[in-house]
Amino acid sequence: MIKVDLSGAAPFFDAGGPDYAGAAAAHRHLEELAASGTDFTGWLELPKRMAGAELKTILSAAQKIRSRSGALVVVGIGGSYLGARGAIELLRPVPAPGDPKIFFLGNGLSPDYVSDVIERLGGTDFDVNVISKSGTTLEPALGFRIARTLLEKKYGSSAKKHIFATTDASSGTLRAMALAEGWECFTIPGNVGGRYSILSAVGLLPMAVAGLDIARIISAAAETFDRLSLHSPDNPAWQYAAARQHLYQSGRTLELLACYEPSFRFMAEWWKQLFGESEGKNGIGLFPASLEYTADLHSMGQYVQDGPRKMLETVVCFESFRRKFPIPFGMGNPDGLNYLAGRDLGDVCRVAAEAVKAAHISGGVPNIGISVPMRDEAGLAQLICFFEFSCALSGYMSGVNPFDQPGVEAYKKTMFKMLGKPGV
Repeated sequence: MIKVDLSGAAPFFDAGGPDYAGAAAAHRHLEELAASGTDFTGWLELPKRMAGAELKTILSAAQKIRSRSGALVVVGIGGSYLGARGAIELLRPVPAPGDPKIFFLGNGLSPDYVSDVIERLGGTDFDVNVISKSGTTLEPALGFRIARTLLEKKYGSSAKKHIFATTDASSGTLRAMALAEGWECFTIPGNVGGRYSILSAVGLLPMAVAGLDIARIISAAAETFDRLSLHSPDNPAWQYAAARQHLYQSGRTLELLACYEPSFRFMAEWWKQLFGESEGKNGIGLFPASLEYTADLHSMGQYVQDGPRKMLETVVCFESFRRKFPIPFGMGNPDGLNYLAGRDLGDVCRVAAEAVKAAHISGGVPNIGISVPMRDEAGLAQLICFFEFSCALSGYMSGVNPFDQPGVEAYKKTMFKMLGKPGV
C-alpha cells in the first residue's frame, strides 16, 4: 500500500500540526453524502461496478482492436484522455511487440500536431475511441471529425465498425451520433466527473488496448478504496490532505509534484487537472505544478532551492525498479567514474533522491514523500485511488466543492462567439 512520509514536512508545521479533525470531518462528508458535490462521488464505486459485465465488454472490444489494428487513436481532452495517457506511458513507455501504438487527438488545436499524428499513422490499420460526455467540446469534436474522415477514406462504408464511442448513457450529441451510426458504445457514468473517470471505460479501454492488465487494476483499486475507508490519522489520504492544507494555510501556495521516472510525466499532468480543477475556486487553492527529476534539477533546481519560499514539494517514488542496470567499468578510468563501477544505477538514483530531499529541506522547502510499492498495475491503481481520495478530502477541508468546475466554461463562451457559432 502507498505510504506517506511527512518527516520532510514536519519541521515546517506549526505547533498544532496537520488538522486531522478536519480530515475526519471531510471523510464523513464524503461517505455520508452530506456535502456539496456528493452527487458526483460515483468514482468511489467504480472498481466494484467495473468488475462485472462491463469489464468483460471492454476486454472484448480491446481484443478486437488488438487483433486487427496496429494503432488506436484516442480522441479526448482533459479527463477524457489524461488518465489513460498517464497510465499507458507510465507502464508501457515502449510498446511491447504486438501491442498497438496509441495516438491522441482532440486535446488541442495545433494543425502541426494533427498533421504529425496523421503522418505517424501512415498506412497502419487503426481504430478510433472518441471520448466525450457531450460531444460538443470543440477540441475533441474537431479531432473526431478529422479521425472519422481518415477512417472513411481508408475503410469506406466499413469505417463505422472501427469507431468506439465512450459517452453519456442517454443524452448528448455524441450519444445521438453513435445510435444513428451504430457505433459500439461505452458509458461515462453520470455521477462521475471527467477528472475522476480514469477507472471507467474512459481510461480502461485505451489501457487494455495498450496491453495493460485492467482486471488487475480494477481489483487493486477496489482493495485500495477499502483500505482508504479507514477513519484514522494512519490513513495515508488523511496524512497527505491534512499536511498540504496545513502548509497552504501557513503560506505555501505552490505544490510541486516530482518523480524520478520520466514515464511519470502524464500521470503528473492528470494529477494537475485533478487538484487544479477540484480546488482552484473562490480565489483559493494550491497551484499544482510538476517537475521531472533529476532532469529538471538542472533547469529548475536553482529556483526550487533558492527562489521564493512559497512552495512545497511532493515526491512520488517507486520502491522497486523494474530492472537492474550495473554501471560498466571504464578501462583507464578517463571519466573518473570507476568508483561507481558495478553499482546498480537504481542505487545511484536513490542516493540522488535523498540528497535532493536534504538540500531542498535545508533550503526551506517542505517535502512530502509518496512511496508506491512497484511501477505496475497494482501500483498504478493505488496511486489513482490515493490521489482521488486525497483530493476530495483536501477540497472539502479548504471549503470548496471538489467536484464542480464552474470556471471551465468561461473561455468557451467567448471562443464560440468569436468563431461565429450559430446561436451564440
